[in-house]
Amino acid sequence: MFKDLVKKSRSYRSFQPGKTLSLEVLRELCDTARFAPAATNLQPLKYRLVYKEEERKNLLALTYWAGSLGIKLPPDGHEPAGYIVICHDTSLSVEKPIFLMDVGIAAQTMMLAAAERRLGGCMLGAFKPEDVSACLGLPEGLNPKLILAFGTPDETVVLTEVKDRVKYYRDEHNVHYVPKRSLDEIIL
Repeated sequence: MFKDLVKKSRSYRSFQPGKTLSLEVLRELCDTARFAPAATNLQPLKYRLVYKEEERKNLLALTYWAGSLGIKLPPDGHEPAGYIVICHDTSLSVEKPIFLMDVGIAAQTMMLAAAERRLGGCMLGAFKPEDVSACLGLPEGLNPKLILAFGTPDETVVLTEVKDRVKYYRDEHNVHYVPKRSLDEIIL
């Protein structure tokens, strides 16, 4: 059932060491996303694939993960096996707020495609676009909007009902809990 796939597609912040991610898998995730809807069908998004070790390390150093938890994530040795950097190509269209929907649609499509492959990922918006551009040698006019990190998860993420807070948290066993509002609470 599709809802089960959505529930499996969590924000993972720790990945199995030694597991690689091929260029072909990253290309397949992008190929799936290219069929998703796009505002006015302009399709201004381009994708920078990051899978080589040195480039992965350099990109990781520019990202910030779940800072509110106060722990280092991903843990040393449990870094993502690959990334997809979603960029807006200004040669195809000027950046407008409506195209942020395209970023979200493409990102969620790739995350679901990854979950279907038993991969996990994390959407990262905490980075300085100019630093990412420089690190990856992006040409002018390709503006990083979101980074997707992928790998084989090695942590447990549990969905719970909201009790007293919506903020995610970890217990003493490092299990990650994500409170979700009830259906009755979100329907008007």
